Parts: sequence; structure tokens; C-alpha cells
Amino acid sequence: MGDILFLAHRVPFPPDRGDKIRGFNIVKYMSERRRVHIIAFADDDRDMKRKSGLGRFGGNRSIIWRSKPQWLSALQALALRRPVSLTAFENRPLQEAVDNILARHSIDTIYVFSSQMAQYLPARPRQRVIMDFVDVDSAKFDAYARSSRGLRSWMMRREATLLGQFERQVAARADANILVSQAEADLFVERTGAERVFAVENGIDIEFFDPSAQFKRVEAMGDLIVFTGQMDYRPNIEAVTWFVDTILPHIRVSRPSARFAIVGRRPTDAVKALAKQPGVMVTGEVADVRGWLAAASVVVAPLKLARGIQNKVLEAMAMGRPVVATQAAAEGIDHAGTIKVGQGVGEIAEAVIDLLANRDAATELGAAARAHVMARYSWAACLAPLDQIVGLNGRPMPARRTAA
Repeated sequence: MGDILFLAHRVPFPPDRGDKIRGFNIVKYMSERRRVHIIAFADDDRDMKRKSGLGRFGGNRSIIWRSKPQWLSALQALALRRPVSLTAFENRPLQEAVDNILARHSIDTIYVFSSQMAQYLPARPRQRVIMDFVDVDSAKFDAYARSSRGLRSWMMRREATLLGQFERQVAARADANILVSQAEADLFVERTGAERVFAVENGIDIEFFDPSAQFKRVEAMGDLIVFTGQMDYRPNIEAVTWFVDTILPHIRVSRPSARFAIVGRRPTDAVKALAKQPGVMVTGEVADVRGWLAAASVVVAPLKLARGIQNKVLEAMAMGRPVVATQAAAEGIDHAGTIKVGQGVGEIAEAVIDLLANRDAATELGAAARAHVMARYSWAACLAPLDQIVGLNGRPMPARRTAA
């Protein structure tokens, strides 16, 4: 068997946000069975400094700095009639790194992590191509278009159309197409007509996210409601804004001391402004999110737009915390009733209030969530399908099929 080339739109180390967590664990899993070379972008100077953490995986690694401004990507996309998602990641040094690795090493499999990186595939690859779309990005832009107006809505519709065409073209060339959940896989088949589509779910590090592990604790704050996430990401911004503006006031009528902590790196000005509202705090980046999760009376995931499996929900469940999520945030997770799911303002507010008022029930729900995650969502169990899909065990690829 030859080596694997792993192409990623963001360097998968340190595993401190959703896409990097998935990428890191896939690289770790594959490198225990095959030699893996990594070529990826970095858009955070701290990631450039810490990229040496990938050295233990044994193969070559090329981490390319990505600094193209969004406005330039948009102009190029309009001029070339391409999706902004592709022009934003168009980079000659990275293409040269790919060409060099393919020329110098015996690569028999290229694992492409996210659709943006498919533009770096050879025109007629001799290697097997494993395309990990993760989510159906074109569907995300469709949703953005519906919730936007004017020029922004037009740009989002354009992106959805062009990216959808690209997804179909790439899927037709790939030997296997991977999505993060069965729901996303089914949606992908519906939108693209693709074959050879498989669901490979996200897992959770149940030893790290363990309420009994050693980590710095956050002082108890009574009725503390916590949201975690990357706070310059539009769905997260919309989620916390909706919660603060419409849901938290209902909660504070019954629980006046309730506080809402927005925990995550790079909060935008709009997110920071939410701290002016009664009972709201914005922490910015924290060294270890486990302290805030452990202190939470309830963890919320009030996302209106969500694709695939939400790591933030799995992390809270693994920490034994009671979770209240929207249907969109819970859709990709087999939670077996161990989290509360609501849709409108009233349902979510009522679920949070009930858990704050009944600590025994909240504790019981959190314990059940952790037990379920331990049984269902270890990374080893979730990534086991890669043995056959990628051919890690030396066996033939599975028969071509579509998602159920």
C-alpha cells in the first residue's frame, strides 16, 4: 500500500474548533494505519507557530499561509464566474506543494477535506480520491440567501448555485464521497445525484471531555446558561443574538438571576455588544472550555442554521451537562432523548427554565447524555468506516452505492 495525501482548508492542529477537531482525528486515525502527508492552509498566525504538533504523524507536512482578503476573492469570483468559496482558497504555493508531494512520494490515496480543496486534485488522478465534503455547503448558502436581502441575497444565491455545480462535478470524479451525518449524506444525494456516498460521523474525546478530569474550574454562578463556539461564525452569531434578544428575557422572568455566558474566540463587535444586555457576559477566547461547561447549569445550542453534527453539543453531553438545542442543532446527532430539543422561543425558554428549576432532573439528564456519548460517539467507533472506505485495512473499497 502507498501513502495518503491529506488536503485540508485549515491546518488540523491544534484541534480547537469544529473543522480542525474532525480533521485532526481523521489524520490521527489514518496515520495509525498508513503514512499520511499533510498539506493545509493556516489563517491564524498561532497555528503557524504550533504546526509542529503534527510532526508525530510521521509524513511530510506543508502548511501554507492564507491571507487573501475576502474582497479580492469576491472580485475574482465575479470575474471568473467561480464560487467565492474556491477563489478564496486559490493559491499557487499550495498547488506547487501538492504537485511536489505527488511527484516525490508513492501516494495511492488523496483524502480531500472540504470542497474548497478539490481544486488541487490532478486533472486525471492516478490515485484514489476520497472526498470529505463534511457538510453540504451549497445548502448552507441557500439558507443564507433566504435570510438575506438585496445584493447579499443575490451573492448567496449565486454562491449556492455555482458551488452546487462544483459539488456535483467533484462527487462524480471521486471514488468515495463522505458527509458528516446520514442526514447530510441523504441531502447530498438528493441535491447532486451522486453515487458512492457514505456517512462518517464526528466523535468526541470522552477522556478529555470528562467532568472528573483535571482542568481549571470556573467559579459557580448559580443559574448559568452557556453557549460555546467560534464567535465570528455567522450561524453562531445569529444563534446567540436570537437567544439574548428573544429567549433570555423569558427565562429571566422566572429566573431573575440567570446569566448567559457566550464562550468562544473572536467575538465580533455585534457579539461583544450583547454583553450590554442584562445577565449577558462575553468571555472571548478561553484556555479551556471545559471549565465553563462544567460550571453550566444548562448548555444551549439555539442555532437556526446548522449542518451535520454539532461538536459543541457532543462536548456538552460528554461533560455531563443538560443540553437544550434547536431541531437544527440536534438533527445530525443520535441523542436518544438525552438532550432537550425545542424549536420556537417558548419551547426553548420553557425547557431551560424547567432544567434550572429542577436540578435533580438536570443532573440525571446530563448523566444520561454522557453515558450515551461514551457508548455511541467515541472517535474510534465513528471513524471505523474509514477502514474500508479509504482502504486502511488493505481490503478492497466497498461496493459502489448511494446513501440509504
